[in-house]
Amino acid sequence: MTRPLNAAVIGLGSMGWGAAVSLLRAGVPTTGVDIASQVLQRFQAEGGRSASTPAQAAGDADVIFVFVVNADQTEQVLFGPKGAVATARAGTVFVLCVTMPPSASLELCDRLAANGMQPIDAPVSGGSVKALAGKMTIMASGDPKAFERAAPALDAIAGKVFRLGDTPGLGSQVKMVNQLLAGVHIAATAEAMTLGAKIGIDLQQLHEVICECAGSSWMFENRGAHIVAGDYTPHSAVDIFVKDLGIVASEAGKAGCNTPLTSAALALFQQASAAGLGREDDSAVAKILAASAKVDLPGVDLPGVDLPEVTTADTR
Repeated sequence: MTRPLNAAVIGLGSMGWGAAVSLLRAGVPTTGVDIASQVLQRFQAEGGRSASTPAQAAGDADVIFVFVVNADQTEQVLFGPKGAVATARAGTVFVLCVTMPPSASLELCDRLAANGMQPIDAPVSGGSVKALAGKMTIMASGDPKAFERAAPALDAIAGKVFRLGDTPGLGSQVKMVNQLLAGVHIAATAEAMTLGAKIGIDLQQLHEVICECAGSSWMFENRGAHIVAGDYTPHSAVDIFVKDLGIVASEAGKAGCNTPLTSAALALFQQASAAGLGREDDSAVAKILAASAKVDLPGVDLPGVDLPEVTTADTR
Protein backbone atom coordinates (compact mmCIF):
# COMPACT_ATOMS: atom_id res chain seq x y z
CA MET A 1 0.00 0.00 0.00
CA THR A 2 1.32 3.42 -0.94
CA ARG A 3 -0.73 5.36 1.60
CA PRO A 4 -0.67 4.95 5.38
CA LEU A 5 -2.78 2.20 6.92
CA ASN A 6 -6.07 3.59 8.23
CA ALA A 7 -7.86 1.98 11.14
CA ALA A 8 -11.25 2.23 12.82
CA VAL A 9 -12.19 1.04 16.29
CA ILE A 10 -15.86 0.34 16.95
CA GLY A 11 -16.57 0.52 20.68
CA LEU A 12 -14.43 2.76 22.87
CA GLY A 13 -14.91 1.01 26.19
CA SER A 14 -11.90 0.21 28.35
CA MET A 15 -10.30 -2.24 25.91
CA GLY A 16 -11.38 -0.46 22.73
CA TRP A 17 -10.17 2.86 24.09
CA GLY A 18 -6.76 1.39 24.87
CA ALA A 19 -6.52 -0.12 21.40
CA ALA A 20 -7.55 3.13 19.70
CA VAL A 21 -5.11 5.26 21.67
CA SER A 22 -2.33 2.73 21.04
CA LEU A 23 -2.98 2.94 17.31
CA LEU A 24 -2.69 6.72 17.43
CA ARG A 25 0.52 6.45 19.44
CA ALA A 26 1.95 4.18 16.73
CA GLY A 27 1.13 6.74 14.04
CA VAL A 28 -1.84 4.87 12.58
CA PRO A 29 -4.65 7.30 11.59
CA THR A 30 -7.66 6.01 13.51
CA THR A 31 -11.38 6.72 13.64
CA GLY A 32 -13.22 5.91 16.84
CA VAL A 33 -16.88 4.90 16.91
CA ASP A 34 -18.99 5.00 20.05
CA ILE A 35 -22.55 5.85 21.09
CA ALA A 36 -21.28 8.22 23.81
CA SER A 37 -20.53 11.69 22.43
CA GLN A 38 -18.30 12.59 25.36
CA VAL A 39 -16.09 9.57 24.62
CA LEU A 40 -15.77 10.67 21.00
CA GLN A 41 -14.80 14.16 22.16
CA ARG A 42 -12.11 12.68 24.38
CA PHE A 43 -10.79 10.66 21.46
CA GLN A 44 -10.66 13.72 19.23
CA ALA A 45 -8.66 15.45 21.97
CA GLU A 46 -6.17 12.57 21.72
CA GLY A 47 -5.73 13.28 18.03
CA GLY A 48 -8.18 10.75 16.64
CA ARG A 49 -11.08 11.10 14.26
CA SER A 50 -14.62 10.27 15.34
CA ALA A 51 -17.73 8.81 13.74
CA SER A 52 -21.19 8.36 15.17
CA THR A 53 -21.93 5.14 13.26
CA PRO A 54 -19.87 2.17 12.04
CA ALA A 55 -20.98 2.87 8.47
CA GLN A 56 -19.57 6.39 8.67
CA ALA A 57 -16.17 5.09 9.77
CA ALA A 58 -15.80 2.06 7.53
CA GLY A 59 -15.35 3.65 4.11
CA ASP A 60 -11.83 4.97 4.77
CA ALA A 61 -10.60 2.08 6.92
CA ASP A 62 -8.23 -0.69 5.90
CA VAL A 63 -8.52 -2.45 9.26
CA ILE A 64 -11.60 -2.30 11.50
CA PHE A 65 -11.42 -3.47 15.11
CA VAL A 66 -14.67 -4.40 16.86
CA PHE A 67 -14.71 -4.00 20.66
CA VAL A 68 -18.38 -4.23 21.60
CA VAL A 69 -19.90 -6.36 24.38
CA ASN A 70 -21.38 -9.48 22.80
CA ALA A 71 -22.33 -11.34 19.64
CA ASP A 72 -25.63 -9.51 19.19
CA GLN A 73 -23.95 -6.11 19.30
CA THR A 74 -21.27 -7.36 16.91
CA GLU A 75 -23.92 -8.43 14.42
CA GLN A 76 -25.55 -5.00 14.66
CA VAL A 77 -22.38 -2.95 14.16
CA LEU A 78 -21.40 -5.13 11.21
CA PHE A 79 -24.67 -5.88 9.42
CA GLY A 80 -27.29 -3.63 11.03
CA PRO A 81 -28.92 -0.58 9.42
CA LYS A 82 -25.85 1.57 10.11
CA GLY A 83 -23.38 -1.30 10.03
CA ALA A 84 -19.83 -1.16 8.75
CA VAL A 85 -20.05 -3.82 6.06
CA ALA A 86 -22.38 -1.76 3.85
CA THR A 87 -19.75 0.95 3.30
CA ALA A 88 -16.48 -0.97 3.73
CA ARG A 89 -14.31 -1.57 0.69
CA ALA A 90 -13.84 -5.13 -0.50
CA GLY A 91 -10.86 -6.72 1.23
CA THR A 92 -11.15 -4.65 4.42
CA VAL A 93 -9.82 -6.58 7.40
CA PHE A 94 -12.32 -6.94 10.25
CA VAL A 95 -10.70 -7.89 13.57
CA LEU A 96 -13.40 -9.19 15.92
CA CYS A 97 -12.08 -8.67 19.46
CA VAL A 98 -15.35 -9.56 21.20
CA THR A 99 -15.71 -12.44 23.67
CA MET A 100 -18.56 -14.50 22.23
CA PRO A 101 -19.49 -18.14 21.64
CA PRO A 102 -17.13 -19.71 19.10
CA SER A 103 -20.12 -20.71 16.97
CA ALA A 104 -21.24 -17.06 16.79
CA SER A 105 -17.75 -15.89 15.86
CA LEU A 106 -17.52 -18.48 13.10
CA GLU A 107 -20.93 -17.47 11.70
CA LEU A 108 -20.06 -13.76 11.67
CA CYS A 109 -16.68 -14.40 10.07
CA ASP A 110 -18.33 -16.52 7.36
CA ARG A 111 -20.78 -13.68 6.64
CA LEU A 112 -17.93 -11.18 6.44
CA ALA A 113 -16.05 -13.39 4.00
CA ALA A 114 -19.19 -13.84 1.90
CA ASN A 115 -19.35 -10.03 1.65
CA GLY A 116 -15.79 -9.81 0.34
CA MET A 117 -14.14 -8.90 3.65
CA GLN A 118 -11.17 -10.48 5.44
CA PRO A 119 -12.18 -11.51 8.98
CA ILE A 120 -9.91 -12.33 11.91
CA ASP A 121 -11.41 -13.97 15.00
CA ALA A 122 -9.34 -12.15 17.63
CA PRO A 123 -10.59 -11.95 21.24
CA VAL A 124 -8.23 -10.16 23.60
CA SER A 125 -7.01 -10.38 27.18
CA GLY A 126 -4.93 -8.27 29.54
CA GLY A 127 -7.29 -5.69 31.03
CA SER A 128 -7.56 -1.95 30.56
CA VAL A 129 -4.05 -1.15 31.79
CA LYS A 130 -2.34 -3.41 29.24
CA ALA A 131 -4.74 -2.24 26.55
CA LEU A 132 -3.78 1.37 27.15
CA ALA A 133 -0.09 0.41 27.02
CA GLY A 134 -0.54 -1.43 23.71
CA LYS A 135 0.39 -4.69 25.41
CA MET A 136 -2.79 -6.76 25.36
CA THR A 137 -2.73 -10.41 24.30
CA ILE A 138 -4.64 -11.42 21.17
CA MET A 139 -5.85 -14.98 20.57
CA ALA A 140 -6.43 -14.96 16.83
CA SER A 141 -7.33 -17.15 13.88
CA GLY A 142 -8.01 -16.33 10.26
CA ASP A 143 -6.58 -16.12 6.75
CA PRO A 144 -2.81 -15.44 6.72
CA LYS A 145 -3.39 -12.67 4.14
CA ALA A 146 -5.59 -10.85 6.64
CA PHE A 147 -2.88 -11.08 9.28
CA GLU A 148 -0.30 -9.77 6.83
CA ARG A 149 -2.40 -6.75 5.90
CA ALA A 150 -3.36 -5.93 9.49
CA ALA A 151 0.12 -6.55 10.96
CA PRO A 152 1.07 -2.90 11.67
CA ALA A 153 -2.20 -2.31 13.49
CA LEU A 154 -2.02 -5.58 15.44
CA ASP A 155 1.57 -4.80 16.47
CA ALA A 156 0.44 -1.38 17.71
CA ILE A 157 -2.16 -2.74 20.15
CA ALA A 158 -0.69 -6.06 21.30
CA GLY A 159 2.31 -7.31 23.17
CA LYS A 160 1.63 -10.80 21.84
CA VAL A 161 -0.50 -12.06 18.96
CA PHE A 162 -1.08 -15.81 19.05
CA ARG A 163 -1.89 -17.04 15.54
CA LEU A 164 -3.88 -20.17 16.31
CA GLY A 165 -4.79 -21.27 12.80
CA ASP A 166 -6.40 -20.30 9.53
CA THR A 167 -9.98 -21.06 10.64
CA PRO A 168 -12.07 -18.46 12.46
CA GLY A 169 -13.51 -19.72 15.73
CA LEU A 170 -10.26 -21.06 17.14
CA GLY A 171 -9.46 -17.72 18.77
CA SER A 172 -12.84 -17.64 20.50
CA GLN A 173 -12.41 -21.23 21.69
CA VAL A 174 -9.12 -20.39 23.40
CA LYS A 175 -10.57 -17.17 24.86
CA MET A 176 -13.47 -19.18 26.29
CA VAL A 177 -11.04 -21.43 28.18
CA ASN A 178 -9.16 -18.35 29.39
CA GLN A 179 -12.40 -16.86 30.72
CA LEU A 180 -13.19 -20.10 32.54
CA LEU A 181 -9.92 -19.78 34.42
CA ALA A 182 -10.23 -16.03 34.93
CA GLY A 183 -13.74 -16.24 36.36
CA VAL A 184 -12.94 -19.16 38.65
CA HIS A 185 -9.77 -17.40 39.87
CA ILE A 186 -11.72 -14.22 40.68
CA ALA A 187 -14.29 -16.23 42.62
CA ALA A 188 -11.51 -18.10 44.42
CA THR A 189 -9.81 -14.80 45.25
CA ALA A 190 -13.03 -13.45 46.75
CA GLU A 191 -13.48 -16.60 48.80
CA ALA A 192 -9.88 -16.61 50.04
CA MET A 193 -9.93 -12.95 51.06
CA THR A 194 -13.29 -13.32 52.78
CA LEU A 195 -12.06 -16.34 54.74
CA GLY A 196 -8.94 -14.42 55.70
CA ALA A 197 -11.01 -11.51 56.97
CA LYS A 198 -13.36 -13.81 58.86
CA ILE A 199 -10.58 -15.50 60.83
CA GLY A 200 -8.84 -12.21 61.56
CA ILE A 201 -5.90 -12.09 59.17
CA ASP A 202 -4.76 -8.64 58.06
CA LEU A 203 -5.78 -8.57 54.39
CA GLN A 204 -2.88 -6.45 53.20
CA GLN A 205 -0.44 -8.88 54.78
CA LEU A 206 -2.36 -11.90 53.48
CA HIS A 207 -2.27 -10.50 49.96
CA GLU A 208 1.46 -9.78 50.12
CA VAL A 209 2.23 -13.29 51.35
CA ILE A 210 0.03 -15.22 48.92
CA CYS A 211 1.38 -13.23 45.97
CA GLU A 212 4.75 -14.87 46.69
CA CYS A 213 3.34 -18.37 47.19
CA ALA A 214 2.18 -21.23 44.99
CA GLY A 215 -1.48 -20.41 45.58
CA SER A 216 -1.24 -17.10 43.76
CA SER A 217 -2.54 -16.26 40.30
CA TRP A 218 -2.60 -13.13 38.17
CA MET A 219 -6.22 -12.63 39.17
CA PHE A 220 -5.41 -13.01 42.87
CA GLU A 221 -2.64 -10.43 42.61
CA ASN A 222 -4.81 -7.98 40.67
CA ARG A 223 -8.30 -8.47 42.11
CA GLY A 224 -7.02 -9.20 45.61
CA ALA A 225 -5.48 -5.73 45.59
CA HIS A 226 -8.91 -4.28 44.73
CA ILE A 227 -10.44 -6.03 47.74
CA VAL A 228 -7.66 -4.88 50.06
CA ALA A 229 -8.17 -1.30 48.88
CA GLY A 230 -11.96 -1.54 49.01
CA ASP A 231 -11.94 -0.11 45.48
CA TYR A 232 -14.60 -1.59 43.20
CA THR A 233 -14.17 0.86 40.33
CA PRO A 234 -15.10 -1.27 37.30
CA HIS A 235 -12.10 -2.20 35.18
CA SER A 236 -13.96 -5.39 34.25
CA ALA A 237 -17.50 -5.61 35.57
CA VAL A 238 -19.42 -8.41 37.31
CA ASP A 239 -21.83 -8.62 34.37
CA ILE A 240 -18.97 -9.34 31.98
CA PHE A 241 -18.37 -12.62 33.80
CA VAL A 242 -22.06 -13.41 33.97
CA LYS A 243 -21.88 -13.33 30.17
CA ASP A 244 -18.50 -15.03 29.74
CA LEU A 245 -19.02 -17.86 32.21
CA GLY A 246 -22.48 -18.31 30.73
CA ILE A 247 -20.78 -18.91 27.39
CA VAL A 248 -18.44 -21.44 29.00
CA ALA A 249 -21.28 -23.31 30.70
CA SER A 250 -23.38 -23.40 27.53
CA GLU A 251 -20.58 -24.46 25.18
CA ALA A 252 -19.27 -27.05 27.67
CA GLY A 253 -22.76 -28.50 27.98
CA LYS A 254 -23.04 -28.82 24.19
CA ALA A 255 -19.66 -30.57 24.15
CA GLY A 256 -20.67 -32.96 26.94
CA CYS A 257 -17.99 -31.65 29.31
CA ASN A 258 -18.73 -31.27 33.03
CA THR A 259 -17.52 -27.90 34.42
CA PRO A 260 -18.46 -27.78 38.12
CA LEU A 261 -16.08 -24.93 39.02
CA THR A 262 -17.53 -22.82 36.22
CA SER A 263 -21.03 -23.52 37.58
CA ALA A 264 -20.06 -22.46 41.09
CA ALA A 265 -18.33 -19.29 39.95
CA LEU A 266 -21.17 -18.40 37.56
CA ALA A 267 -23.72 -18.74 40.38
CA LEU A 268 -21.70 -16.30 42.49
CA PHE A 269 -21.46 -13.74 39.68
CA GLN A 270 -25.18 -14.10 38.99
CA GLN A 271 -25.96 -13.45 42.66
CA ALA A 272 -23.77 -10.37 42.64
CA SER A 273 -25.51 -9.07 39.53
CA ALA A 274 -28.95 -9.75 41.01
CA ALA A 275 -27.90 -7.81 44.12
CA GLY A 276 -27.24 -4.71 42.01
CA LEU A 277 -23.48 -5.12 41.71
CA GLY A 278 -23.43 -5.92 37.99
CA ARG A 279 -21.60 -2.75 36.98
CA GLU A 280 -19.07 -2.84 39.80
CA ASP A 281 -15.64 -4.37 39.42
CA ASP A 282 -15.83 -8.15 39.11
CA SER A 283 -14.02 -8.48 42.45
CA ALA A 284 -17.28 -7.23 44.02
CA VAL A 285 -18.38 -10.86 44.20
CA ALA A 286 -16.45 -10.73 47.49
CA LYS A 287 -19.30 -8.60 48.87
CA ILE A 288 -21.70 -11.50 48.43
CA LEU A 289 -19.45 -13.86 50.38
CA ALA A 290 -18.75 -11.23 53.03
CA ALA A 291 -22.48 -10.71 53.56
CA SER A 292 -22.95 -14.46 53.99
CA ALA A 293 -20.04 -14.69 56.44
CA LYS A 294 -21.11 -11.50 58.26
CA VAL A 295 -17.59 -10.11 57.96
CA ASP A 296 -16.37 -6.62 57.18
CA LEU A 297 -14.25 -5.96 54.11
CA PRO A 298 -12.42 -2.69 53.44
CA GLY A 299 -14.70 -0.09 51.92
CA VAL A 300 -17.84 -2.22 52.32
CA ASP A 301 -20.53 -1.09 54.73
CA LEU A 302 -22.52 -4.30 55.02
CA PRO A 303 -25.47 -2.93 57.00
CA GLY A 304 -26.18 -0.53 54.15
CA VAL A 305 -25.87 -3.11 51.40
CA ASP A 306 -28.87 -5.24 50.52
CA LEU A 307 -27.22 -8.54 49.63
CA PRO A 308 -28.70 -12.04 49.61
CA GLU A 309 -27.49 -14.84 51.81
CA VAL A 310 -25.21 -17.37 50.09
CA THR A 311 -25.79 -21.00 51.00
CA THR A 312 -23.95 -24.17 50.09
CA ALA A 313 -26.76 -25.01 47.69
CA ASP A 314 -26.26 -21.70 45.87
CA THR A 315 -22.68 -22.41 44.87
CA ARG A 316 -22.59 -26.07 44.05
